[in-house]
Amino acid sequence: MVENLVTWFVDLMRGIPSDVIIFVVSLMPILELRGGLIAAALLDVPVVRAIVICVIGNILPIPFVLLFIKKILKWMKKVKFLAPFANWLEKKGMSKSDKVTKYEFWGLMLFVGIPLPGTGAWTGSLVAALLDVKFGKAMGAILCGIALATVIMCTVTYLIPYLITLI
Repeated sequence: MVENLVTWFVDLMRGIPSDVIIFVVSLMPILELRGGLIAAALLDVPVVRAIVICVIGNILPIPFVLLFIKKILKWMKKVKFLAPFANWLEKKGMSKSDKVTKYEFWGLMLFVGIPLPGTGAWTGSLVAALLDVKFGKAMGAILCGIALATVIMCTVTYLIPYLITLI
């Protein structure tokens, strides 16, 4: 699913510099760093440049989510047509919270770092905010998770395809 979305997004943004495309993809919920690295590989961006752009793009929204999501959700619940979305988002975040609650720092780091559907820095930040995890602890775990996701996704998008060409 992520790969299809990334391909569609890259095709949609043809003509825009590749660095901008992968930065925007990395900023987006659902796609995040994993999508940015897929886009970078599709656009033949060198791996080191791709990592820098994707990590910055993925990190940028996280402090804002951690600091403001509870206030935003509270406001959204007061707006009739936004309330169902706010409730859904809160329910989705809390449904993913069991491992974070149980394993704290390591649970949040693995939740963010292992690139599976419904995980990542955006959702990890939502869960951390809803569970009132201290900002510093949440940021540390999320940054470590982003580092782990970077290693995994670089292996999948750059290293394995390179090794296959050697065979």
